[in-house]
Amino acid sequence: MRAKPLVSIITVVRNAALSLEKTIQSVVKQSYESIEYIIVDGLSTDSTLQVIKQHDKSITRWISEKDKNLYDAMNKGLALATGDFVWFLHAGDVIPHHNTLQNAMQNYQPHHDLVYGEALVLKSDNTFVKWHKKVPQQLVWQDFKQGMVVCHQAMLIKRSVSKAYDLRWVLAGDIDWCLRSMKDVKASLYVSEVLCYFQAGGLSSKKKKESLIERFNILRHHFGLVETLWIHFKLLFKSI
Repeated sequence: MRAKPLVSIITVVRNAALSLEKTIQSVVKQSYESIEYIIVDGLSTDSTLQVIKQHDKSITRWISEKDKNLYDAMNKGLALATGDFVWFLHAGDVIPHHNTLQNAMQNYQPHHDLVYGEALVLKSDNTFVKWHKKVPQQLVWQDFKQGMVVCHQAMLIKRSVSKAYDLRWVLAGDIDWCLRSMKDVKASLYVSEVLCYFQAGGLSSKKKKESLIERFNILRHHFGLVETLWIHFKLLFKSI
């Protein structure tokens, strides 16, 4: 491990030129010096490639090729990464301030496998709302039985711990990735700082019913049918 851990920031994009520009700008402005920036483009047909090429000197490596789905593209990013930590920021997600990453890593110790924090959801009208879950300050993998208790884009995880995404999941693969990766996290560092502005309106929100069914099947895989049914019963009772 380097004295100052190298953070591989991975952005997956397809046909989102304007959104990508915002994300790139927030990455290149970071005061934290030990960054490699990777962009995986899904063979965009708009001006996305033009945006990438305009920032070529600030991007460590990028590829543009057809992928099977979002998680296939994210696996490609993982394969390209060489950093101590990986951090996924999709096109449209923004790091709030130029010192955000510097502040997040200032209390890092070599035994930390995960650095995580808060996120704000950026709505289409450019207003913000808080993440829908209370972020635990002592995070363990079992916490994810309640759903995405931490925003995926507010998690910096050691590359040695991060698992490849399971491509049988196409809508809720984030939670499966969190569960499988978190099982190998021995120690984590919570930072009470907003690490990203998360762009609302992803595929899972557009296909809400299908996403919920997939999430149920993922939780059943990790916790068993009885426990998963009990979890959903409690969530339903709480919502009522």
